[in-house]
Amino acid sequence: MVVTGAGGGIGRDFALAMAAAGAKVVVNDIGTSVKGEGRDAGPAQKVVDEIRAAGGQAVANTDSVAEWESASKIVSTALEAFGRLDVVVNNAGILRDRFFFNMSIEEWRAVIDVHLNGSFYVSRAAAPHFKSQQSGCYVHMTSTSGLVGNLGQANYSAAKLGIAGLSKSISLDMAKYHVRSNCIAPFAWSRMIGSIPTETEDQKARVEKLKSMQTVKIAPLAVFLASEDARDVTGQIFAVRANEIFLMSQSRPLRSVHRAEGWTPETISSQAIPALKAHFYPLDRSQDVFSWDPL
Repeated sequence: MVVTGAGGGIGRDFALAMAAAGAKVVVNDIGTSVKGEGRDAGPAQKVVDEIRAAGGQAVANTDSVAEWESASKIVSTALEAFGRLDVVVNNAGILRDRFFFNMSIEEWRAVIDVHLNGSFYVSRAAAPHFKSQQSGCYVHMTSTSGLVGNLGQANYSAAKLGIAGLSKSISLDMAKYHVRSNCIAPFAWSRMIGSIPTETEDQKARVEKLKSMQTVKIAPLAVFLASEDARDVTGQIFAVRANEIFLMSQSRPLRSVHRAEGWTPETISSQAIPALKAHFYPLDRSQDVFSWDPL
């Protein structure tokens, strides 16, 4: 199996838990900063050493998910080392937080490239192998920043909501080949989350709440989704917050209005919008929806 971004945080916990469950793991991490700067082979190799010391099997890979050619090498590493590939966990990520009106093109592209394009590239590289062996499993990391909303994360939010759409498309396109695809939105204190600004009291309170949530709590769901016990689970979006597991909703119609003679801008204003307005979503952020303390 492949776990991207597995040199630390949630990815490391995934790799260790998968190995403990008997998986042979490609630990992928290019060893960058949270912002995607620099490279270091050390983090991936350190996790491999941990797995081997515990009696498991693992190899390190430091290729980037953000380019098609290098992402394909991650899949090749699994095939060369272990002879087959059964599970892909798309976990690699960076943050370049900035309010939308100040966000640079580079900040937008960097986050989209790693999260959304990276998830596609690695998944797509594995697809022919999954298809030919008539089995396979994808676990993608999404976020309530995209599913619900958050301030200062237009790039990250768009990428993470895009990943939810990507996962659903994979689950539909590959169902007849017995290939599954699901998402996890994690709530946990990690190196990446540690870069969230804490300038306001609201931000400080949110970060303190996140600090109480351990990354290791996310791993059991990922291990389950990768297992044969989850053979009937596909196309779903889960969230994990400490000891809570949520099944997240997916977009469906809430309310409709009909006018036999058709609509004009004026009748939309006077009839349609008043009828629909009670169902409008407020400008909620993730912490507004998940407002209670972690359990």
